[in-house]
Amino acid sequence: MAIYASWPLCTRRNAYPHTLAKMPLPNTTQSMQQEGRIALAIDALKQGHFTGVRGATKAYDVVRSTLQNRIKGRPARRDSRPTNRKLTDMEESTLVEWILSMDQRGLSPRSDSVRQIANLLLQKRSNSSQGNSPTVGKLWVYNFVRRHKALTSQYNRKYDYQRAKCEDPAIIREWFHLVRNTIAKYSILDEDIYNFDETGFQMGVITTAKVVTGAERSNRPVLIQPGNREWVTAIDCIARIELVTCNHI
Repeated sequence: MAIYASWPLCTRRNAYPHTLAKMPLPNTTQSMQQEGRIALAIDALKQGHFTGVRGATKAYDVVRSTLQNRIKGRPARRDSRPTNRKLTDMEESTLVEWILSMDQRGLSPRSDSVRQIANLLLQKRSNSSQGNSPTVGKLWVYNFVRRHKALTSQYNRKYDYQRAKCEDPAIIREWFHLVRNTIAKYSILDEDIYNFDETGFQMGVITTAKVVTGAERSNRPVLIQPGNREWVTAIDCIARIELVTCNHI
């Protein structure tokens, strides 16, 4: 107990002062701060506060060559367009609008479709045949999605067309008007209103799921399912007022 009592109290403030003081800032933050100082130095030179570039670089703690490049009109690397980019800014904006438009219609394009559209844009711009026109690489779609915050890559899921049509607000509104008019026409009481729903599922079918397995396994684990393929229909009923439920299988 005496050994522990003789130790000094370590707090967040005095435990590692040298570590907290020397912790480097992220590269993005450093670049933004440097560009801000360069902008102030250029503004000071234009207003005549310094006679030369050397005095401005010392006062604002910037690199002399970088300041001279900004004065000549050369943008920063993060603001300049990479030389190896296939599409122009206008073409990429058009491609993003097309992807978002297809996504709103429920027809989200695959990576192959996006790559084909990009190659088509390159072919139209170069005015060459399909065999001689430049094409994008295999990872171009992946980098394209990373560059645009409005896009992302996800696994899609199937959705029945008839069910999708039922999500139309006009159809839903018309159905509720019909229910309200029917209740008023026949003077139906609230306690006489029930809701029925029918669904079905197949017995003995195992769906894909994330499982925990050994780290030494090289292939995907296999879960054996029974050979039964019998379909089961379930009917659920619920009352509006008394909350009476009944299930039938």
